[in-house]
Amino acid sequence: MSAGLFGLLDDVAVLARMAAASVDDIGAAAGRATAKAAGVVIDDTAVTPQYVHGIAAERELPIIKRIAIGSLRNKLLFILPAALLLSQFLPWLLTPLLMVGATYLCYEGAEKVWGRLRKHGGHDHHAVPAAAVGGDAEKFMVTGAIRTDFILSAEIMVIALNEVADQSFWPRLIILVVVALIITAAVYGVVAGIVKMDDIGLRLTQRASRFAQSIGRGLVAGMPKLLGALSLIGTVAMLWVGGHILLIGTDELGWHWPYGLVHHLEEYAHHVAGVGGVLGWLINTAASAVVGLIVGAVVVAVMHVVPFPRRKEPQH
Repeated sequence: MSAGLFGLLDDVAVLARMAAASVDDIGAAAGRATAKAAGVVIDDTAVTPQYVHGIAAERELPIIKRIAIGSLRNKLLFILPAALLLSQFLPWLLTPLLMVGATYLCYEGAEKVWGRLRKHGGHDHHAVPAAAVGGDAEKFMVTGAIRTDFILSAEIMVIALNEVADQSFWPRLIILVVVALIITAAVYGVVAGIVKMDDIGLRLTQRASRFAQSIGRGLVAGMPKLLGALSLIGTVAMLWVGGHILLIGTDELGWHWPYGLVHHLEEYAHHVAGVGGVLGWLINTAASAVVGLIVGAVVVAVMHVVPFPRRKEPQH
């Protein structure tokens, strides 16, 4: 009797260890998938504050909440089922789809570079009217933000899916749900903090303490710089991640020499004593960004030549 009980407890312990190992594996895989999508996450974080710029302070967080809910709905109800079906039945489509998303990333980055070169910011297809207020305009704004988020979320989930394509169906599903929850919470939590930073700064400037006032003035003054830095980092990240995905994708599809050349230079740099690893990473990153900029510039040129129809904005 006791031997049977101890045997049962031993089996339970083995199963518990296996479950714990599976949880660790899922957590590690989710972490890798999230990190691989970092470039798109940065872009998402940099883009979203533009939708609440110029909006009354009391409406900023409700709008961000609505966009966050829409983003989660995009990921869990539309993108995730489609991605899982593709990975289960048409896995060969993942690389081309990933490359299509990467091309869009390159286009976004090159469009921003073009706008900076023209010295007036260029046309920002993310932007909404700063004076937009009221129910209809707010709905228009949220709808536009969720539409843009759908594109970025699709890229995030496909990149994440590509990282866990070797997992079986249920672990793959759990990992992607975890990635969707983590990324949505992280992006919109950071966005909420960013858009309320100037309000917090203004409140601090009204305190009696000079120390609090100086911190408040620093927050208010630092808000535009932070948004500018996020925009720059997001641009670089889009070109780098997009170019890298294109290099890997062309290699997997049989066109080996572009990635082979970069990989050869990276391996050569690894032999430099002391800084080989960093130098190799910099070479890979720089080459990916250049590829991304070239591809993006071609797409930007095409988009500026072809007369695509523009969406009408609501009247105020």
